[in-house]
Amino acid sequence: MLRLHFSVEDLARVRLAPGPDAMWEIALSVHQLAFPTEQVPFFTRWRHRTSRSLAHGRLRAEATALATLVPAASYFPDFLTPAGHEPAVEVGIDTVLRSPKARIGDEIAQLASGYRRTPGWMHTLASGQAGALNKLGATLRRYHAAAIAPHTAAMNRTIERDLAYRREVLATQGVEALLDGLNERVSWSDRVLRVRYPVDTDIHLEGRGLLLIPSFFCSHGPIGLADRSLPPVLVYPVRRPELWQLDREPGEGALDALIGPTRASVLRLLESPSTVSGLAGVLEVAPSTVSRHATVMRKAGLVRAARDGERVLLFRTDLGQSLLDG
Repeated sequence: MLRLHFSVEDLARVRLAPGPDAMWEIALSVHQLAFPTEQVPFFTRWRHRTSRSLAHGRLRAEATALATLVPAASYFPDFLTPAGHEPAVEVGIDTVLRSPKARIGDEIAQLASGYRRTPGWMHTLASGQAGALNKLGATLRRYHAAAIAPHTAAMNRTIERDLAYRREVLATQGVEALLDGLNERVSWSDRVLRVRYPVDTDIHLEGRGLLLIPSFFCSHGPIGLADRSLPPVLVYPVRRPELWQLDREPGEGALDALIGPTRASVLRLLESPSTVSGLAGVLEVAPSTVSRHATVMRKAGLVRAARDGERVLLFRTDLGQSLLDG
């Protein structure tokens, strides 16, 4: 059982994040893929499609490594889900890779203590070597591109519906009703939020408040950071229509047929701004290939480019978003 102890000041500092957190969605989607607990139609189809996408070569090995790094039934390192709220996957991954080496080493050592045998790559990552961190970043980007990016529009719509409901509860019934109705695994009484949890722990918020982060892929119940000294967050599963079907989304194949598979992939990946080289790394094509497609898409008004210091970032335009949404 996880028990979060509130003061009056903490109740006044409960906040709803404005949307999903990119790194939590990656971690929790790995849980959803490796340890399915729900038979919601979307997730059944999502698991089948994502498993097929990840079944080849490098992606298969990388998905297996991620499942080892973020196990669902036990501790996984907090540095993989940085404190606070970050919706942009590129910013989130950069934050992960900038984590202090000592912290990475300590948290991976704690993770490794739960395994009888740990893979060599985990020891290399624990040392904070630049090559290992760069490989982790590439793995996270490729996994996000295969498992999450194609469904971002649907995910965001579902989360926004949930947030609208939570905001109404907060406005009309107050913060205690918001906390008490967060999830069936949660109960509220005597200024203590009790969450059914795999470990028994107490966290005294002590005036820090609590950030509630909605998650589309969270399905094993609300989850928080393991380190009690970090800013408190609780990631909770959003309310999902059980009859919602993946197949009701604009067909991925139709968009591919309309503008070509590479351009369609670029459009999906620009959920957050990215460089040509960053997109090329995720798509595993030459930067010149992405640059050529980006030029065509820019002339068509689907993307725009803007300089950010020494980098040139590509952004999805409103027209590009409309095309993606169907």
